[in-house]
Amino acid sequence: MATVLRSSSKTISPQVTKSSSSEPAGATYVMLQVEIFHSLSGGAYFMISRSLGPEFGGAVGLCFYLGTTFAGAMYILGAVEILLMYIAPKAAIFESKHPDGEGAAMLNNMRVYGSVCLLLMSLLVFVGVKYVNKLASIFLACVIVSIVSIYIGALVSAFKPPGVSVCMLGNRTISGHQLDDDQCSKTIPPPEEADNNFTVTENATMSPTFDPSLPPPQLEKTTYIWKQFCQAPEVNASCDEYFLSNNFSKIEAIPGLASGILSENLWSSYLSRGDVVEKGSLSSSRDAQPASTRQPYVFADISTSFTLLVGIFFPSVTGIMAGSNRSGDLKDAQRSIPIGTILAIITTSIVYLTSVVLFGACIDGVVLRDKFGDSVRGQLVVGTLAWPSPWVIVIGSFFSTCGAGLQSLTGAPRLLQAIAKDNIIPFLRVFGHGKANGEPTWALLLTAFIAELGILIASLDLVAPILTMFFLMCYLFVNLACGLQTLLRSPNWRPRFSYYHWTLSFLGMTICLALMFISSWYYAIAAMVIAGMIYKYIEYHGAEKEWGDGIRGLSLSAARYALLRLEEGPPHTKNWRPQVLVLLKLDEDAHVKSPRLLTFASQLKAGKGLTIVGTVVSGNFLQSYGEALAAEQTLKHLMDKERVKGFCQCIVAQKPREGISHMIQSSGLGGMKPNTVVMGWPHAWRQSEDPQAWKTFINTVRVTTAAHLALLVPKNISLFPSNSEPCAEGYIDIWWIVHDGGMLMLLPFLLRQHKVWRKCGLRIFTVAQMEDNSIQMKKDLATFLYHLRIEAEVEVVEMHDSDISAYTYERTLMMEQRSQMLRQMRLSKSDREKEAQLVKDRNSMLRLTSIGSDEDDDTDGGERERASSAAGPGDSAEHHRRVQMTWTKEKSSQYRAMHSGCSTPEGFRDMLSMRPDHSNVRRMHTAVKLNEVIVNKSHDARLVLLNMPGPPRNTEGDENYMEFLEVLTEGLERVLLVRGGGSEVITIYS
Repeated sequence: MATVLRSSSKTISPQVTKSSSSEPAGATYVMLQVEIFHSLSGGAYFMISRSLGPEFGGAVGLCFYLGTTFAGAMYILGAVEILLMYIAPKAAIFESKHPDGEGAAMLNNMRVYGSVCLLLMSLLVFVGVKYVNKLASIFLACVIVSIVSIYIGALVSAFKPPGVSVCMLGNRTISGHQLDDDQCSKTIPPPEEADNNFTVTENATMSPTFDPSLPPPQLEKTTYIWKQFCQAPEVNASCDEYFLSNNFSKIEAIPGLASGILSENLWSSYLSRGDVVEKGSLSSSRDAQPASTRQPYVFADISTSFTLLVGIFFPSVTGIMAGSNRSGDLKDAQRSIPIGTILAIITTSIVYLTSVVLFGACIDGVVLRDKFGDSVRGQLVVGTLAWPSPWVIVIGSFFSTCGAGLQSLTGAPRLLQAIAKDNIIPFLRVFGHGKANGEPTWALLLTAFIAELGILIASLDLVAPILTMFFLMCYLFVNLACGLQTLLRSPNWRPRFSYYHWTLSFLGMTICLALMFISSWYYAIAAMVIAGMIYKYIEYHGAEKEWGDGIRGLSLSAARYALLRLEEGPPHTKNWRPQVLVLLKLDEDAHVKSPRLLTFASQLKAGKGLTIVGTVVSGNFLQSYGEALAAEQTLKHLMDKERVKGFCQCIVAQKPREGISHMIQSSGLGGMKPNTVVMGWPHAWRQSEDPQAWKTFINTVRVTTAAHLALLVPKNISLFPSNSEPCAEGYIDIWWIVHDGGMLMLLPFLLRQHKVWRKCGLRIFTVAQMEDNSIQMKKDLATFLYHLRIEAEVEVVEMHDSDISAYTYERTLMMEQRSQMLRQMRLSKSDREKEAQLVKDRNSMLRLTSIGSDEDDDTDGGERERASSAAGPGDSAEHHRRVQMTWTKEKSSQYRAMHSGCSTPEGFRDMLSMRPDHSNVRRMHTAVKLNEVIVNKSHDARLVLLNMPGPPRNTEGDENYMEFLEVLTEGLERVLLVRGGGSEVITIYS
């Protein structure tokens, strides 16, 4: 039981510390303490970190370490104060000739001696902790002897009080240091008349009452204290009004247990700084002026209150974790810790409560509130009360505080070493190393440095509240961990101690939190800020640890609850935001082909909502499971690089289009399902080595349409800005052709929340036919944007009816010829490219217009084609002569010998002489005219958003659909094709 008892009760002894007082207005008490503390690393930190996670464990563990370190500083300061005030007062280095400077001189002495004492203790701990452990028994014996001597002394005082008196003027306490002549009176009568002039009352009160029947005194001499209240030593001198109207008296400092003084001390009597310590039961004249600090009264040096005294007293009960801190030394920790801890609490409570009652029953209130014992000339009041000698308390207090400091300097480095070895805080790694036997050398150096800061503060009134906050925070989270594990019903939470309910933990947690703010609200806020900063640092820069903590279980419970709430109904339009499924493609080396897609998604999301990054691995799941894991790791690495918070999903399927379909159907959970799909444009789809790429693209468009999901297709994604390339100026242009539920309005607004697009303005273009009222359309659109609270420039573009150009006719003809050829011919990859080249060369020779290569179509080929169309006949003939036919007669004959059917010269002539379908011509005409308008208006835009038309119902028109999209976006650098999901996503209501 000694393991846990360790004087967790820090027994009370008077007047040793300047501020470790626990009674009203600073009682003359000190805490006798033995800290058998932290001989095993971990303790409370281990419990909190493994129950609440590394973030909470590291934050609270560091605060607990700081509290333990400052506790060591406080114990050293207490030992030094005992040395300088009671054992060797003449050892003081700094002295003040003026009374006002005595406090500052004492603090300087404590700083010097405290630093020396800290150095010696640190050297002892460095030499070996085994010597500290051997001394622990001696320190514990000192505490027990001191406690017993106090109880014996209290009992003895009932029969024989110590006989120490206090001088009072009226009801005000006089400092015993000012009674140089030991005279508690105004004057000293002649020796022969002294007995006649003074009368001793029943309560030991002596007053200079004169008997008129006796002759007047011949020579009356004033006392030393007369000079403190009067301007001259003569009897007729001018004196203080309160001094003249009140008499001196003496009271017993320790009346004894049978005196009945307890009833007088039962109620609190808090004082403000500078108030005189007064005895309420004595009469006095109240019409005098307030006391001056130059007069020899006993003053309160600090303003006291219940909250302040709680903060000062609390460090004396910080031994509750001793059993868990030494669990490694116990034979049966599961049995010993509960029993030992409960017995320690009971013992501590009995000692403290009985000590408070005994002091209140034996010692007068003015002495209890006399912090430094000035009224009894600095005597140790509890020492005077103790039996047989005051030196029992003095020696016991000195050794117990020295032992407490040693144990703190022993335990704190081990706690820091445990935190450093867990590697949750990178910059503390060096403190995880030590000597060959495991002694934490570097941690001891840091502990000594921090303890020195506490010693330089010197004032225990300032140090004690710091300890209170850190220890209370530790106990708060221990209670939280215990209650949380119980409520979550974690399978591994099986406490052997059965007399427990989770409400006790939350009650303890509430009390700890209340005590933090009761003690000192600003210290409590400061401690929480420090812990919060450590928590966020570990969260962002600390090593990830999976300890099965309760926070993870709490997160799972909260996620389940939230998902069930989201399942209750569809989200309101006000709450709609893109929950994105980003489809990425990997190459043969498992590298992402278009990483800028994820960059764009992060700019669109700005860290909000759901983001799922998915890919499809071709093959069989049984054989390709390893590839799927590697692909998932690749995606996670890219997400970390782009700082995207989300989830990865990798599906193994025989065909990519099937895998994408499965992913769109199965992604998400409950109400957290993606509502928007982001996919890349199939680059160079006409010449792609994978002919299925653009078919997979169109199939994905169909699947998203069927699933009522929005679709975003960035084209030329490699030209989109990265997160480190903000746009300094420019516009985001919105071409609002078809109402899509507001997607075109909402997406630019979300993009401009990101730093990359923040400085870009918005321009909205809408298309009007000749019969439309363009002026009214502009007004209506401007009003709509005003109600949406979106700032943008509005422009209405009129589309004039015009004849179908030769360029349009030629593009349509080329599209249909290529589609028909690829449908009819089952060619190999190389032959298909040759046939496509033949069609292109043939159309070039026809000179309906000059057509660039497929690569040109992806960029500014359309502009060059229109420029060629505008050229004259001579230029056309010159270009006609430059055409190099790649399909020669010999090659055609060779091919005819290998193939049959439609691949005959006659078949090709029929195909090349075909006329385009009229509906396709009209669609191509619309796409070409719209592209001309868009390029004319938005050629300098940073980003252009367009409505994406839906795919054809008949799969035979898929390639025509791709050609329409290609023509629509020709000549634009960055394009975002947007297709709505069929629901409203923006509203004027906030």
